[in-house]
Amino acid sequence: MRLRAGNPCLIRIASNPLSKRMTSPKADLFAAEEHHKMAAVEDTMFYYIGLHALLEGLLLKRFKSKSLAVLDAGCGTGGFIKRLKGRYSRWTFTGIDFSPVACSLARQRTEATILQGSILDLPFEDHTFDCVVTADVLYHLQEDTLALKEIARVLKPEGILLINLPAHAWLWSYHDDAVAGLRRYNRKGLSLKLRDAGFEIQFCSHWNTLLLPLIYIRRKLLPAPESGSDVKAYSPLVEWLGRKALASEQFVLSLGIALPLGSSVIAVARKRASS
Repeated sequence: MRLRAGNPCLIRIASNPLSKRMTSPKADLFAAEEHHKMAAVEDTMFYYIGLHALLEGLLLKRFKSKSLAVLDAGCGTGGFIKRLKGRYSRWTFTGIDFSPVACSLARQRTEATILQGSILDLPFEDHTFDCVVTADVLYHLQEDTLALKEIARVLKPEGILLINLPAHAWLWSYHDDAVAGLRRYNRKGLSLKLRDAGFEIQFCSHWNTLLLPLIYIRRKLLPAPESGSDVKAYSPLVEWLGRKALASEQFVLSLGIALPLGSSVIAVARKRASS
């Protein structure tokens, strides 16, 4: 990992002018409350298990067992790094997050290097990483295109971006408000943003498809829960059903079959060599 000259390992966000326009005004509340909820369930909740397994499979399909420098941009409480770090000794993981709460929790949960900083002004030299993973992060950013360009800058030529985001504007609900979201995406819109930022799309699909009817009923037809977001521990039956549903979708996606609907959208993009 190569840090930019003049950037300390711990970024002082208060002095960074980009921080003032990074997230919605509710982001501080999200960091203080939702990250603690996330840390409590990230290793056991079916959504995170399914997301991390899907990202891991996409990584392995493209990189096999070679040595890798991986950046988790918006690492949250470190669940993805925690899952992979012990499995792939030749891979080097770095996490960065805007929230000091998330960084503190991630450092407790993983031994990887965790930096506090802005995805809009990454503290790394050009062409540092083989792969950047960012899961449900651009959703919180006012300037998501700028974030994609920063990711492209720190990727090596023809490096890979794995990106996951909440999908479908019509699915907006109390959950998005609770976690300080700004927009939901679809395949077409995400693909356009990626191309504009200097990427070539290798694969783009919706997922969390089988559970979409239940998600719609919970978020659009029933009263909002007092707990705020849907990040929580569920009953053993719900967790089992959720894991089975997402595992079956992961198999379909591993065959290169894109799904037209789902509460999330995931893409694999390669940085253009000329970028």
